[in-house]
Amino acid sequence: MNAAAEHHLLLLAGGGHSHVLVLRRWLMRPRTRPPRTRLCLVSRHSTALYSGLLPAVVAGLEPLQAAAIDLRRLCTLAGVVFVQAEITGLDPMARELQLAGRPSLRFDRLSLDLGAVTATAGWSAGEAMAVKPLEPFLAWAERRHAGEPLVIRGGGAAAVELALAFRARGMACELLLQGESLHLGSAAANRAGERLVAQAAIPIQRRAPAGAPADLACTGSRAPAWLAAAGLPVDPGSGRVLTHPSLAVIGHPELFASGDCGLIAADPRPPSGVWAVRSAPVLAENLRRSLAEPARPLRPWRPQARALQLLGDGGWHPAGPRALAFYGPVALGPSAWIWRWKQRIDRAFMARFAALQPMAGAAMACRGCAAKLGAAPLAAALARLDPEGPPRPVEDAAVVGRGADGDLRLQSVDGFPALVDDPWLNGRLTTLHACSDLWASGATLESAQVLVTVPEAAAAIQEELLLQTLAGVRSVLDPLGAALVGGHTLEGRDGAGLALALTVNGRVAPATHWGKGPLRPGDALLLSRPLGSGVLFAAAMAGAAAPAWMEALLEGMQHSQAPLVPLLATHGCRACTDITGFGLLGHLGEMLDASGAGVAVELEAAAIPAYGGALELLERGYASTLAPANAAALALLEGPVRLVGGCGAGRTALAGLLIDPQTCGPLLAALPAAQAAAALAALRAAGFGAAAVIGRVVSRGAADAASPAPG
Repeated sequence: MNAAAEHHLLLLAGGGHSHVLVLRRWLMRPRTRPPRTRLCLVSRHSTALYSGLLPAVVAGLEPLQAAAIDLRRLCTLAGVVFVQAEITGLDPMARELQLAGRPSLRFDRLSLDLGAVTATAGWSAGEAMAVKPLEPFLAWAERRHAGEPLVIRGGGAAAVELALAFRARGMACELLLQGESLHLGSAAANRAGERLVAQAAIPIQRRAPAGAPADLACTGSRAPAWLAAAGLPVDPGSGRVLTHPSLAVIGHPELFASGDCGLIAADPRPPSGVWAVRSAPVLAENLRRSLAEPARPLRPWRPQARALQLLGDGGWHPAGPRALAFYGPVALGPSAWIWRWKQRIDRAFMARFAALQPMAGAAMACRGCAAKLGAAPLAAALARLDPEGPPRPVEDAAVVGRGADGDLRLQSVDGFPALVDDPWLNGRLTTLHACSDLWASGATLESAQVLVTVPEAAAAIQEELLLQTLAGVRSVLDPLGAALVGGHTLEGRDGAGLALALTVNGRVAPATHWGKGPLRPGDALLLSRPLGSGVLFAAAMAGAAAPAWMEALLEGMQHSQAPLVPLLATHGCRACTDITGFGLLGHLGEMLDASGAGVAVELEAAAIPAYGGALELLERGYASTLAPANAAALALLEGPVRLVGGCGAGRTALAGLLIDPQTCGPLLAALPAAQAAAALAALRAAGFGAAAVIGRVVSRGAADAASPAPG
């Protein structure tokens, strides 16, 4: 085994402020990373929200993107595996982090920076929206409209700042307090806050009953309950995990906790982003020291006694935004210069992440199905292999036998280097991709075998990678009643990473077995979901794909297309293929090759669906590394394929979309035009909301006689 192979597994659970700064530190200073360690960040969301800017987002002074740190991009740049999953629990004895809907992750070291949830002690929860977690609150806030009354329960900084932010959006806000005064940290701060709230005409109901109705709860925070349920030492009042000054959990040297979910037992501080940010260098160093061989003593952290607090007014005042400043017993403002000071601090923090760039060097080759061989060398090799034989039709799945019941037995094989670093998600996506060959043939899946290549690493890490990969495979097979009947494993040498290939087996009745052709004049062409996965993943490697684009893409790719088989059969499907590495035009060309010289296709440019961001990225010059090889298929646009519409500047991007290689791409089905509307409605009702009828099959003579497409 390579001496540099990984033999430790370090999990960062949660995307809080201290963790994102630890990742940035490892990126900027690679020598501070724990050596020979597989690093993994687990988060329920692919962005981390910077709390300092959120009131400005709510007030409409900043877009949400200004407060969002792209965790997937940050992990890619830092060489850290990103796992998007909901954490449900922890088994410290087994060293396993428990996740919703997938196997637990094992670890050698685990760092917790999970954020918090809204506490309701002393209040009746009622119907009030909780301000934490932040993501559902922000979605709720987006639905509020000017003129609406808004009752906010709480008197701390979050309640005051959000009341002012909603006031700036024209809402009639009111604050409910448990006691007589606000809770801003000092008498001077409380007085300044009361004056600012009064200026904004926000009434305060003091000593409000515990069950008083409210719309929003800003009543302090608690750590997630599963931390205490896991048997960790926690503060009884807040549920925060108790740690040593080194941030190591008391009684659990393999665990660390920071941010809103951790509390230094001997030197407690209230939950605040200030202390989370200041703890990051110590956390990064101690994670490294804890894995050192031989072990090194951990460094203690002594948090500052006081933290500067800047509270914005949302910009409701006609003179423009202002802010208050609190530090210990001192309170200043409200003032425009304090607001500008706050802006500089907040924007400087976010700039530390926005300015990060990929390391210099050659562009990375695309993975997933974009890693397949181009069409030209593939065809040339096959022709040389059998130079005397006639050309054979290339179908998505081969007929390998016939059962006693008369059904055809089909088989296909597919696989590629890991598209994503998360082995479970990669296992799921690769399996869905491989199975689409069967679904494009009208078959149901019966079984699969796998070939898994894992990188050089310690046996425990290889075990974890294999387990997660196979569990991802079974997440597709099990709901369909298909069996994982066997496989083989390899260790990647000379730096080879995780890879997965599958042989999939299915069955289909001869009457409903679809080939790639023949297409018939009068057929409609239906595409089951959008295109654009190739360019989006290529742009993501360059740090240019927005988090929301990748979220939508991965959600779409994980949607199994098995339900399409009976739906398309019901509506008279005649021919079908799946759009994969050669792009829409390349695979449409295969359908035309299977149909003879008498047919042509008209594609409606405006009807071809694309994932969010794909066309914009293509217009900006991004493309998959397989796209240049696929460009040969553009010659079809001068022959049997006519593109209707797509004029002007957008035509370049559209051409790029037509040759973009797809992983977990759509099915392209030909069915009678009279059935197209009903089939489209059925697909959309089944959850394929972006399905579209993108063209029609015509006779070659009619296509040649038609006027050229504009543009």
